[in-house]
Amino acid sequence: MATISSNIQQVRARIAQACDSARRPVQSVTLLCVSKTFGPDAVRAAHAAGERCFGENYVQEALDKIAALADLRESIEWHLIGPLQSNKTRVVAEQFDWVHSVDRLKIAQRLSEQRPAHLPPLQLCLQVNISGEASKSGLAPAEVSAVAQAVAALPRVVLRGLMAIPEPAGDQQAQRVPHRALRELLEQLRAQGLPLDTLSMGMSADLDAAILEGASIVRVGSAIFGARG
Repeated sequence: MATISSNIQQVRARIAQACDSARRPVQSVTLLCVSKTFGPDAVRAAHAAGERCFGENYVQEALDKIAALADLRESIEWHLIGPLQSNKTRVVAEQFDWVHSVDRLKIAQRLSEQRPAHLPPLQLCLQVNISGEASKSGLAPAEVSAVAQAVAALPRVVLRGLMAIPEPAGDQQAQRVPHRALRELLEQLRAQGLPLDTLSMGMSADLDAAILEGASIVRVGSAIFGARG
């Protein structure tokens, strides 16, 4: 597992370089290690290398991993970044710290109702289909304001910001366009009085462009854990 540690060092160097280019403090970007399809041992290795935030796409796989790593629970932040169906909201509300993939008000309402009172509020991002792809889930940009205002009023959850998975683009200038659009959308919401601070955008291929446009969480999987089978 030594490679996971060295991969993390390389990713962190990339983040530092991008922050330097953007004239931003490196502390302003959180690295979210996307551990989907990789087992508890891989998460344990990344944790041993100093990482604390882990992103999962599939609820059941994540629950199995959370159970297997129960001894680390106090020092791990679990983020759901994949699609969430209504029938899975209760376990997510009970087990996760963040949900990035809220794409309709009903999901946020269920998470709010089902978040146990003894836990801190669940941190939420609204997923935006920023590139308008038919195959992607997420709110259309025009829908975001009304949903954001409604979600921000719910108890037991805190709306932190926006998340997107832009369609792949070849060069950095092209990559920056959808990330800029998401940042501008967040700025509009803040101008409407919502105290949002999170832009979850950028992955292994485009994290540099995302950081230049203001990403506060970058979601990195393959550059840390290797290619998925």
